[in-house]
This record gives sequence, structure tokens and C-alpha cells, in this order.
Amino acid sequence: MKIGLWHIFSALFFINHLSFMSSVKVALLRMFGAKVGKGVVIKQGVRIKYPWLLEIGDHVWIGECSWIENHALVTLGNNVCLSQGAMLLCGNHDYKKSTFDLLPGKIILEEGVWVGARALVCPGVTCKSHSVLSVESVASSDLEPFKIYRGNPAIIVRDRFIKN
Repeated sequence: MKIGLWHIFSALFFINHLSFMSSVKVALLRMFGAKVGKGVVIKQGVRIKYPWLLEIGDHVWIGECSWIENHALVTLGNNVCLSQGAMLLCGNHDYKKSTFDLLPGKIILEEGVWVGARALVCPGVTCKSHSVLSVESVASSDLEPFKIYRGNPAIIVRDRFIKN
């Protein structure tokens, strides 16, 4: 019942490209069990699989057409940015079994992480403080803090320095 109701609300307020205020979306996420901080911006076309497996910190930006496929817990720390089309993918399948069992893995984006447009974070990955995953890159292992990553699989291309 809960999943069915979420699919209806998700289709009406999140996935469609009519622009609903972020405050409405935040209220709906909380109503379905998500933990959501203050100052969160959620753009149109966003897909969230299970809000009850979602924790969002303060001042987080979730860009257009982002996809949080959270079969396991997803934690977005404070000041995280998911650019348009970014995907957080918490599940894979066990190809060694004929039953093709789901293998979920949590994803953690620590404070100040930026996931670029159309980039992908795989199951079980932690993007550490202020790391950056560049456009269309794939994080299949943990990202170190204050590093910028690019490619598939993503590799470090430089340090990230933040000016005050």
C-alpha cells in the first residue's frame, strides 16, 4: 500500500516536469519517512525509489531528472549537489545465481560533495567530504575527500581547493 501511494505521489509531484515548489516535495518526502533538512531544493523530473530509505542534510540541491534508486539507505550530507541527470544506484544483481538476487548497497555523500551532470554513483560507495564526481563519470569505489574525479571508472584528476 505504502509503495503504491508513493508511486502515485511521485508521479504527480516529482517525476512530472510541472514545477512544484521544493517545500511541497520536502513535505511529501517527510510524510513518506524521509529525513530532510532545511533549505533543500528539489527540481522537476526527480525520481526517488523509496523515500523511507533517504536522509538529506541541510542546503542540498537535487537537480533536474536526478535519480535516486535507493534499494538501500542513501545519505546526502549538508551542502551536497546532485546535478541534472545524476544517478545514485543502490542495487546490483548477483549474476552468479540463477535467481539473479538483488545486492543492495548504501550510498553516502558526505558534506559538500558534488555529483556532476549524468554521473553515476554505484552501490556501496561513499563520496567523502567535498569530493567531486565530474560530468558523466562513474564512481564504483569510494571517493577521497577534497579530490576531483573523472572517467569510467572515475580516477583522481586533481585536488579540490575551496576559496572562502
